[in-house]
Amino acid sequence: MKRNQSGFTLIEIAIVLVIIGLLLGGVMKGQELINSAKVKNIASDFKNTSLYVYSYQDKYHALPGDDALVALHISSATLATTPAVATVGDGKIDGAWDSTTQTDESYLFWQHARMSGIAAGSTDTTNTISYLPRNTSGGKIGITNSTEMVVTGTTGPLSGSFLVCSDGILGKFAKQLDITMDDGNGATCSMMTISGNVSASAVAAPVDNKLYTVCLGV
Repeated sequence: MKRNQSGFTLIEIAIVLVIIGLLLGGVMKGQELINSAKVKNIASDFKNTSLYVYSYQDKYHALPGDDALVALHISSATLATTPAVATVGDGKIDGAWDSTTQTDESYLFWQHARMSGIAAGSTDTTNTISYLPRNTSGGKIGITNSTEMVVTGTTGPLSGSFLVCSDGILGKFAKQLDITMDDGNGATCSMMTISGNVSASAVAAPVDNKLYTVCLGV
């Protein structure tokens, strides 16, 4: 007695493989677009923070956070008192870039920029969760002067009137960010990548799955 055997034909298997290939290709392309969008958003953070400085300076002839006359310029704004009152108005944004000290110039930078109408966000300095800005990866965004934060590259320290830094950035994003905004080398020119969030030597080629801090000298 002849028995019928069930199974897939070569054509059916080929069709299934093609469909799987298309699905995998779509997933990979989608992830690529998501990653690209993250890099663009982080790049915008650097550009916008720099813009806040110039816009505030143009409006009040002072730097946000370092404004000695901020009480006259913006009612209810807080005057920085650390690291020392004498340094307020000296043309430098003092304090660690990721400071949580409510009297630091670098911390009050965000309140001054926001209260002036230049930037959006919370002005409540007592609530660090809603007050401190974050990048698309959840890392912190901040600003300081190049004396406070020293990033040493292969050709010398990262220079600029001030440094904009952001942490919690994957190495693969840091590399793409440097290609987009600088020279593609994490240890040279105006953008550098470091491990951790304090003064350190820059990393020329970040590891893709490791987290880094990226700083831009402006």
